[in-house]
Amino acid sequence: MNRNSLYLYFICLIATMGGLMFGFDIAIISGAVPFIQPYFGWNELQLGWGVSSLLVGAIIGAFGSGVLSDIYGRKKVLVVVALFFAVSCTLTALARSSGIFISARLFGGLAVGAASVLSPMYVAEVAPAKKRGMLVSIYQLAIVLGILCSYTINYGLHNIDNNWRWMFATGIVPSVLFFVGLFFIPESPRWLYKAGRKEESLKVLTRIGGESLSKVEVLEIAESLKGSTASVSISELFKPSARKVMLIGLILAVLVQISGINTVIDYAPKILLAAGVEINNALLQTSLVGLINFIFTFVAILFIDKVGRRSLYLIGSMGMVITLLMLAVSFFLKMEGIFTLICILMFIAFFSSCIGPVFWTLVSEIFPNRIRGKALAFASFTQWIFNFLVVLLFPHFLASVGGAKTFLFLALMSLLQWLFTYMYVPETKGKSLEEIEQLWNK
Repeated sequence: MNRNSLYLYFICLIATMGGLMFGFDIAIISGAVPFIQPYFGWNELQLGWGVSSLLVGAIIGAFGSGVLSDIYGRKKVLVVVALFFAVSCTLTALARSSGIFISARLFGGLAVGAASVLSPMYVAEVAPAKKRGMLVSIYQLAIVLGILCSYTINYGLHNIDNNWRWMFATGIVPSVLFFVGLFFIPESPRWLYKAGRKEESLKVLTRIGGESLSKVEVLEIAESLKGSTASVSISELFKPSARKVMLIGLILAVLVQISGINTVIDYAPKILLAAGVEINNALLQTSLVGLINFIFTFVAILFIDKVGRRSLYLIGSMGMVITLLMLAVSFFLKMEGIFTLICILMFIAFFSSCIGPVFWTLVSEIFPNRIRGKALAFASFTQWIFNFLVVLLFPHFLASVGGAKTFLFLALMSLLQWLFTYMYVPETKGKSLEEIEQLWNK
């Protein structure tokens, strides 16, 4: 491995720590739910708000980060995001009232939403075409590693006093590491070029990919930005030239959430408790969910640049349809908790090997250079809105209509995701960002 590749992997590793904190923050709440619900005296809808309040912050953070990163650069906004993560973990751990707890979750959500835009976008903008799918998939691997760490911490702390406070407090350490690491990476070369700092852009590209590749990429970037201004309005995202790719990105963002992944990530112990599993076993089995999520993400990393984005999305969506139907049947027939666990593990395996990493790769690469910051922010903003709605309402529907009907609905949404991918999503593997842009122009 040459020095250019080592440097590329190093800066991508630092950037993807935003994904680690993303995964930690969305999943750490799952193990805390059985303890914070009685502590604060919440009913099911109040619990849904307590869990999903992070996602309201994420909606704002996702949308605002695109605008700020276009003005100040990807790296500077990521530094602020790392600080927000640390402050949020501290305040959540110390909360004595529902108001403080939810405010801290909202604050942390700002960081989660911003990281969901900036980390994959930064990686996509620094990675050469042949490695981009793999490197952006590592962002998803960082997310699932954060989830796995959260589940493991939750189980390890379940028998100590004030356990939920310690669960949240453990997030301070990776937040600080993320903050320090960001001072050792460069600004995105594509943002530098767009900002008029062309020599700096070429210097970064040369250090990443070598002199010959950097010269080719600079020419492609210049061509893609020709005749455009640095400022892009929201209305411009939906002009005829960009409308198709925007709609594809937004619909993918909606479907990835309403197909149900965060019902499992955030409420795995609650689902298992509803299936008759005891609390200690539910937390232990949830750790297994995190492990399967982590292991199967490597499938995407290995195959996304070989099999392609579209093929993996089709395989994963159909697998999710089948496993969600099995989960609905397990609740309808009141089967043993072990069968419910197997269904959850299979669902997670299909999502983490085919959908999660591919979604973030697709939305970080399909938008044209000129509008990428705001377009990716808009797509991420959309998925956080639907993430919030699903996480807010899931406990209520699980309690009121039951697991069978709830998971049947999610299966239908996964089928809709398969149909949409089959009809409208193109293959982008092996293409530079500028070549992908030409697909939409044609």
